[in-house]
Amino acid sequence: MTAAMTPAAAVWLIAGLATLGVILRPFRWPEAVWAVAGAALLVGLGLLPAADAWRGVRRGADVYLFLVGMMLLAELARREGLFDWLAGFAVRAARGSAARLLALVYGIGVLITALLSNDATAVVLTPAVCAAARAARARPMPHLLACAFVANAASFVLPISNPANLVVYGAHLPPLAEWLRLFALPSALAVGATWAALRLTQRRALAEPIAVEAGRMPLPRGGAAAGLGILATAAVLLWASATGRDLGLPTFLAGTATTLLVLLLTRQGPAGVVADVSWGVLPLVAGLFVLVEALERTGLLATLARLLRDTAAADPALAGWGGGVLVALASNLVNNLPAGLLAGAVVAAAEVPPRIAGAILIGVDLGPNLSVTGSLATILWLVAIRRAGLDIGAWQFLRLGALVMPPALLLALAALLHQPF
Repeated sequence: MTAAMTPAAAVWLIAGLATLGVILRPFRWPEAVWAVAGAALLVGLGLLPAADAWRGVRRGADVYLFLVGMMLLAELARREGLFDWLAGFAVRAARGSAARLLALVYGIGVLITALLSNDATAVVLTPAVCAAARAARARPMPHLLACAFVANAASFVLPISNPANLVVYGAHLPPLAEWLRLFALPSALAVGATWAALRLTQRRALAEPIAVEAGRMPLPRGGAAAGLGILATAAVLLWASATGRDLGLPTFLAGTATTLLVLLLTRQGPAGVVADVSWGVLPLVAGLFVLVEALERTGLLATLARLLRDTAAADPALAGWGGGVLVALASNLVNNLPAGLLAGAVVAAAEVPPRIAGAILIGVDLGPNLSVTGSLATILWLVAIRRAGLDIGAWQFLRLGALVMPPALLLALAALLHQPF
């Protein structure tokens, strides 16, 4: 570190380079390597005390538990044939139409995101869609892109649809009735606009015929148990949200209980399931939490809170539009997990009206549809498609995201902010 570089500037430089590494994956090293390396460098250079770094890691405890539970459910469903069974059903329902198959995928994605969260859509739905595309002998990418985009587009239908929702509002989370009053129309417009853009941009691939029928196969007992576990997890998450509880521990317990039940029914050991879970996601998330902890120490939080509070007092509509758009863009620069953590802290410190907080939440939730590493859900989606032998470049996704995200964001913000403050 040179004499001309302040500690705050060094923190921003390291955080920026680490985030760039997560996005570009130099040397094709996993995303987690770059996030952890950035966190370790901050501690090693004395820019972040080890105690504060550990506090940042611990802040993600609920997220880690949530992800482990969801990844266990997804791996069970894959291993026990649930995804293959659902794929056969989807192909038969599509009746030879790739466009109809895309509509089925998108509609199911809305339901899973709303009831289980956007991360669940990335982890649980994506492998099933891979199987459906193989069974239909269809181009897989349009249907996989539907998983990625709907995971963010539908992530403010309900409070539980995205863990970031709970982070942004914190203790001031609106009751369910108030949430629906604020976000029902913005959610509908975001989901609809995203679908229209996806349908338009993929029209050539969707014009190609697909297989009319897939061979019928019985659902194995383990697959049925995994499916029931996923439904039970959705019920548990709705209960946890309605009672104001964290989502991580209930999801972890539901995933663990389902795993044990399936292993008992099928007389298997746990080694296979545990070995195939994408554990690298956890250090990635932990590294991002540490980067946020360091950024908060630079004084950024106080400055942003003061700016938001002053703007909201002078012009609430400008604060809503500006906050929503800026956070949407920032989520693609630093990932929406750290952006959501920072935004939630700023909203709490600024004590802005719920509608301005809602505009910022829409930016956190919907903005990441611009880039492939904009949200944790999209990173999880990327991990899932790579496991299936597929991939998409950051530039290719960005070009598509530039068509998909802005109309949905602007429509959702307009529907929220047109309401009187």
